[in-house]
Amino acid sequence: MQLRLAHLYPDLMNIYGDRGNVLTLVSRARRRGLDVAVSEVSIGQRLDPAAYDLYFFGGGQDREQIPVAADLVASKAEALRAAIEGGAALLSVCGGFQLLARYYQPFDADRLPGIGLFDAWTLASHQRMIGNIVIELAAASPIVQDGRPRTVVGFENHSGKTYLGPGGQPLGRVVVGYGNNGEDRTEGAVYRHAIGCYLHGSLLPKNPHLADFLLAQALAHRYGTAELPPLDDTLEWQAHQAAVQRARQTR
Repeated sequence: MQLRLAHLYPDLMNIYGDRGNVLTLVSRARRRGLDVAVSEVSIGQRLDPAAYDLYFFGGGQDREQIPVAADLVASKAEALRAAIEGGAALLSVCGGFQLLARYYQPFDADRLPGIGLFDAWTLASHQRMIGNIVIELAAASPIVQDGRPRTVVGFENHSGKTYLGPGGQPLGRVVVGYGNNGEDRTEGAVYRHAIGCYLHGSLLPKNPHLADFLLAQALAHRYGTAELPPLDDTLEWQAHQAAVQRARQTR
């Protein structure tokens, strides 16, 4: 059995260890006997919504976001929206999250249009929101698994402030850190099986429940089943709890 993963703009949008999320997804799939074919899709390349089960879109600086935003809107927006509506899974971080929402407004520059997958928008600010972050998933979140923590941990580093519209569903509530904007205690956004967030780090190695949610949805998209054999995640959960404790001690 094989899953197909599209890594969007890896040559331009890959900071703060974001590529580790792709490595984690591949590793956790292969430990279960699943193969993962990873394709790098960047500027000027066509995106086929039927070709992939899982997408990853990392973060980048403003100068990289300008050409990426233009290419995304011009050549990939329709395909990516169709993929998510068709059941594919997606994880986007920081700049990738911003460009999948309505728009990002930088300082002293033209507004960068997004594709509107998430009902959210981002405004540049003078506040640098940086540090370890802990969020708590809602009890009804499909990411929550029996016997597993509802916390998600990461490292945030952004000055853009993201606000959710009336149709926006946050990934979770901030326990420690700033989150989307440092004001309303929301972090990230979720639409169908697509997740946007500000959690760098990289995120997935120390959040195995989130990684498995994405893999399960990708598996369901390709084969109609979301059953994943359990793994021994002792080390992953030790890293998770250590990150939670460190975040509480440093804030």
